[in-house]
Amino acid sequence: MRTLTYYISLSIDGFIAGPNDEVDFFPGSEDYLAWMVGDYGDALPSAAREQFGIADAPLSRFDTIVMGRRTYDPALQVGITSPYAHLRQVVVSRSLEQADPSVEIVSDDPLEAVRALKAEESGLGIYLAGGGRLAGQLLDEIDELVIKRYPVVAGAGLPALGPDFSPTVFKLDDVRSFSGGNVVEWYSRA
Repeated sequence: MRTLTYYISLSIDGFIAGPNDEVDFFPGSEDYLAWMVGDYGDALPSAAREQFGIADAPLSRFDTIVMGRRTYDPALQVGITSPYAHLRQVVVSRSLEQADPSVEIVSDDPLEAVRALKAEESGLGIYLAGGGRLAGQLLDEIDELVIKRYPVVAGAGLPALGPDFSPTVFKLDDVRSFSGGNVVEWYSRA
């Protein structure tokens, strides 16, 4: 069975973006960036993989990405219809029209779609990119959380999971810190 990993950037106070989807306030460092490119390069958009010289690197962690409409929209707004061309792309949206034949649109039950992906007999992991509302809907299917915590307080914005109250226990597997104050936390389902 394939695993679903919610690999997400998070402010100290638990936001994945600002109130208007801002993400440019997340600071980083050179060693943190090198770690992201080296260890989680599969999760970078295709243009970033090209920029960092890993466009042709074999996939090692993920071969599928699941994202909500708001996560997909920034690429569409600049004319990129297939932002993760190196991955199988699944976008959950009730209103999105087909923009690219390589992007699968799930317009009905995201839980059923993710369960079908996880049940596939072969393949690498599934990267849940967000947003928080979609992650909340899929919480029962999330096998692993990889939280990239940034040393910044947002004050307001989009929560990582929501909006329902749904206590779910995960166990902390590892923590790594970087020179700029970034911390990565790995959790698995308890």
